Amino acid sequence: MKIVVTRSDEQADALVARLEALGHDVVRCPLIRIDPLSDEPIDPAPYDWIVVTSPNGARELARRLAAKPQRIAAIGPGTADALREHGLHADFVPVTHTQEGLLAELPPGRVLLAAAEGARRLLVDERGADFLALYRTVELRPPAPVGDVALLASASAARALAATGARLPVVAIGPQTAAEAREHGLDVVAVADSHDLDGLLDVVSSL
Repeated sequence: MKIVVTRSDEQADALVARLEALGHDVVRCPLIRIDPLSDEPIDPAPYDWIVVTSPNGARELARRLAAKPQRIAAIGPGTADALREHGLHADFVPVTHTQEGLLAELPPGRVLLAAAEGARRLLVDERGADFLALYRTVELRPPAPVGDVALLASASAARALAATGARLPVVAIGPQTAAEAREHGLDVVAVADSHDLDGLLDVVSSL
């Protein structure tokens, strides 16, 4: 099967290696670029929890932290893995790997939501968390990729893929990504049960 991988980071390299080991033909088609927004150190002292919602956020948080936070919450295991790769420990990962899961399950305390510019701010709206934009996601416009299925790991990648004019089926990493893909006319054939790269691989194995 020819599989389009739409990320271009360390996790994407690992995903490509695992797909190729399973005998798949992989097409790389990066759809987003991550631009850091600042080099200013982040002081975690005022917060009981720093919440990170993506591997990119984990990398940027690790790069800018001025001191060790009291506790860090990761939205899912992929983000927790990225924190660990950069010397940080996720003290909490919700059972449901969404902001709704974080809202329902995160223990009490003052919260800083550290995420992408323009990210969903459910914790801000419902829990009064502070928000810090760590990076900007820039959607790229490559030629439309050709393959049997594309793997989408973010809503921005879904928008960017649709903008290329590609109409191949897609597998989404989670419900928000799936909803964005459908809104832009893409055919979502599956949504990963676990919202991480292992979940995407499990779906590919079942296709």
